[in-house]
Amino acid sequence: MTVHTILKMGDPRLLRVAQPVTTFNTPELHRLVADMLETMAVANGAGLAAPQIGVDLQVVIFGTDAPNPRYPEAPVVPRTVLINPVITALGDEEEEAWEGCLSVPGLRGVVPRFKRIRYQGFDAQGQAMDRVAEGFHARVVQHECDHLWGKLYPMRVRDFTRFGFTEVLFPGLDAGDDD
Repeated sequence: MTVHTILKMGDPRLLRVAQPVTTFNTPELHRLVADMLETMAVANGAGLAAPQIGVDLQVVIFGTDAPNPRYPEAPVVPRTVLINPVITALGDEEEEAWEGCLSVPGLRGVVPRFKRIRYQGFDAQGQAMDRVAEGFHARVVQHECDHLWGKLYPMRVRDFTRFGFTEVLFPGLDAGDDD
């Protein structure tokens, strides 16, 4: 496994729309997933998208153990590999909450996200996945999948009075490099 450098906001590769995975259960795909899991773990991330390490494929991973030092109040989210995702909002209700990102280190902002979603896609073996999520779980999925469409969370911030440096906004929080 390899820990990859995480691209930072300003790198044009983060603004591209990622390509769908066409072949599953290959050594290359399993290596990518293993590298992403290792990279996310080292960074204490809640998720990671392949474009964040310069890989132009629709692959995201997410999941948290309790407690995650960067999200101490967040509930556990099951470790998941999600490929070629489709997200459907289940209702119009949104929630606003603070987000950070490994590609936007040291900053946090309040971002609106759909409260309940359905996400569909595939795992690394090509098995279909169809889940409903809400709250923090739904937020993490939406955040990571945004990376596949070339969006970073600051593009979704509506009120820039609630956007700033983690160390100023949340003194004492283990900010790591956020995500």
